[in-house]
Amino acid sequence: MSKKIFSGVQPTGNLHLGNYLGAIKNFVTLNNDNENKCIFCVVDLHAITIKQNPKELRNNIRETVATFIASGIDPKKSIIFNQSSVAAHAEAAWILSCVARMGWLNRMTQFKEKAGKDKEKASVGLYSYPVLMAADILLYDATHVPVGDDQKQHLELCRDIAQKFNNDFEVNNFLQVPEPLIQKEFSRIMSLKDGSKKMSKSELSDLSRINLTDNKDQIINKIKKAKTDPLPMPKSLKEIDERVEAKNLIGIYASLTNSTLEKSIENFAGKNFSEFKEKLSQVLVDKIEPISVEIKKLLADQKYLDQILLEGVEKANIIASKKMDKIKEIVGFQ
Repeated sequence: MSKKIFSGVQPTGNLHLGNYLGAIKNFVTLNNDNENKCIFCVVDLHAITIKQNPKELRNNIRETVATFIASGIDPKKSIIFNQSSVAAHAEAAWILSCVARMGWLNRMTQFKEKAGKDKEKASVGLYSYPVLMAADILLYDATHVPVGDDQKQHLELCRDIAQKFNNDFEVNNFLQVPEPLIQKEFSRIMSLKDGSKKMSKSELSDLSRINLTDNKDQIINKIKKAKTDPLPMPKSLKEIDERVEAKNLIGIYASLTNSTLEKSIENFAGKNFSEFKEKLSQVLVDKIEPISVEIKKLLADQKYLDQILLEGVEKANIIASKKMDKIKEIVGFQ
């Protein structure tokens, strides 16, 4: 059965292994299935919920597009565009924010995590961005949305908003209620220096992450220095749950080799970490280095990347503006 798939990535710059295994690798699989119609969005409106350097943001948008293409997403098969260039996203977000309820947004745990103790100083955009995320999805009648653990709650909100809009305006099934495409194990990659924290660009030490622009030597060095424990490699799934760094590294290996955690544990049970790290480094170099080389090559041709965005925006605009016109008509604006 054909699926309409929508997903987005924030242009944070310097995307890393967590972004690749948590989202982009799955995007490539979805892109390669001829049954699917895929739309991949660089969600730059979401990015400005925290302060951005304008010049860096423009460069990061291009870098995200370059990463999509270098990883294997075909811009001829899938629509790739940046969100701010399609005005319907902001328009739909406002209308849907008048449908969404305060109580729903108050339950969003991501806001509490991102705002931290200073939530009174957080932007209104950071609080309400799940409504914009809903608009992103609903404008394209997406039937399926790939989500990791941290986005499940936002997709539930999107479904609630769609159902309430349809009920409030008595337009049965006008807004498509999307289904989640839950990623398999290890969509959440942790820091190489602390297995209890998510891999992140914001962590000060560059040794905490594998950047998708890292070269062979950098990858090998980071895995060599990755935190482990003094015990040999674990021998069972039960044992691994209490050894977060070991679980993270074995999970990365399993994801890159399209294996299971159980099978990967079995392959290295009782061995020294040094032997495992050599194997993991080789797998990472084989997968990430070609992507790194291609990203750098694409970034040297900004005109090509801008053309990809321009073509994607044109295609996205046709779909989104048509849906937006119908939304305005239903609400009573025209």
